[in-house]
Amino acid sequence: MAVSRSGRSVGALLLAAALFYGPLAQADLPDFKPIIRSNQASVVNISTTQDMKNVAAAQGRGPQFFGPPGMPPGMPPGMEEFFRHFRGMPMPEPREARSLGSGFIISADGEILTNAHVVEGADSIIVKLSDNSEKPARLIGLDKASDVALLKIDASGLPAVKLGDSSSVEVGDWVLAIGSPFGLEHSVTQGIVSAIGRSLPDGNYVPFIQTDVAVNPGNSGGPLFNLRGEVVGINSQIYSRSGGYMGLSFAIPVNVASNVARQLAANGRVERGWLGVGIQGVNGELAKSFGLAKPAGALVGQVDKSGPAARAGLKPGDVILEFNGHKLAQHGDLPPLVGETAPGTTVTLKVWRDKAVRTIPVTVARLKSDDDEVVAANATTDKVPGVLNIQVVALTPEQREESGVESGGVLVVRVADGPAARAGLSRGDIILRLGSRDVDSPEQLAGLAKKLPKGQPVPLLVQRDEARLFLPLTITG
Repeated sequence: MAVSRSGRSVGALLLAAALFYGPLAQADLPDFKPIIRSNQASVVNISTTQDMKNVAAAQGRGPQFFGPPGMPPGMPPGMEEFFRHFRGMPMPEPREARSLGSGFIISADGEILTNAHVVEGADSIIVKLSDNSEKPARLIGLDKASDVALLKIDASGLPAVKLGDSSSVEVGDWVLAIGSPFGLEHSVTQGIVSAIGRSLPDGNYVPFIQTDVAVNPGNSGGPLFNLRGEVVGINSQIYSRSGGYMGLSFAIPVNVASNVARQLAANGRVERGWLGVGIQGVNGELAKSFGLAKPAGALVGQVDKSGPAARAGLKPGDVILEFNGHKLAQHGDLPPLVGETAPGTTVTLKVWRDKAVRTIPVTVARLKSDDDEVVAANATTDKVPGVLNIQVVALTPEQREESGVESGGVLVVRVADGPAARAGLSRGDIILRLGSRDVDSPEQLAGLAKKLPKGQPVPLLVQRDEARLFLPLTITG
């Protein structure tokens, strides 16, 4: 046995400390048992089946229950493997695919909230209640943009959860999840809120609640409770290398889900506001290149010619700092604010242009079905000595038609070591603007490059695939 310098055993000291501090520490911990007893019967297990023939006909392939969502350009390599919806594991059936998820009752007459990805494409949906009875469910509607679905079963007198206010959630709050991980019904896990307002790659319209609550495949669609026993979120996604829990879980705020559910119940679909801009984040180098004091806001990379932003006069290179009084700490703050704005509403934007703040009124339009804000991501911005060291060519008519670039622009066919490469320029990019000047030809680009100031980042606007983004280009040496 280890002995301390005073002659008392370490074990004895630890035992004494545990006896002294134990009751005090226990008293400071929340008691989750009342929350569980009050709400466990309101959480349901959801099982779905999909006819493989229908899936193949609709998608040209089998269902991908763990397929990664689409990622914006410039995300760190390999990250697309880690963000996963955790819909239940498919059962190996020759003619149909089965999966499991969770949900919770929001009305005594059988309305149930869950994730859209739990029930999307299902040919049949079965809800298993706490008394082990099973009932077929009807899909009232689903909204893929928020990953929320509303179901209905024929029943009465069901125990419904109490919905809380997710806007009051704070980092450090205790939270609790109930669901069916791997089909293990009514499993309970707890943790704290790690962050709020998280923007994820496939969740443009959802400011996610990040927690360290253990959730796994099958928890998807289940409720996240606060200490008052109120639902504050729907467990939706995890960050994982293996497909299982790794300490990073993400829930849809219940305020978002409730608004979606109301619209689904009334209209079967969700209306969202639309600006018609492609945006990206602002890092330190881009902030410097645009003359901003610090990185903030949403940098406009492209403007839809038929959208409200274009009608209001927004331009590529504008940095949206505020949306109707809401400051934008990062570009991911903008889409949820736009999405929840009723179409036809006139809002005020504070925009940074030509090193000055401008106030621009915009009348928000309705987002078209299956259309999303384009969100681009920043690329690497390491600075190295050298010249542009790239090869560009004029666009052919076929390339213009394919890319949608009607005039100007040059196609990058080779990128060697130099500031352009370090800025993130890639072969296949189309250079549209350097600094404040549109690029019309390879010769003009060469002339503009010779006049670039040394040591001062200059915004380089490029089109990559269907997205437009700015890269901070710096000439050194």
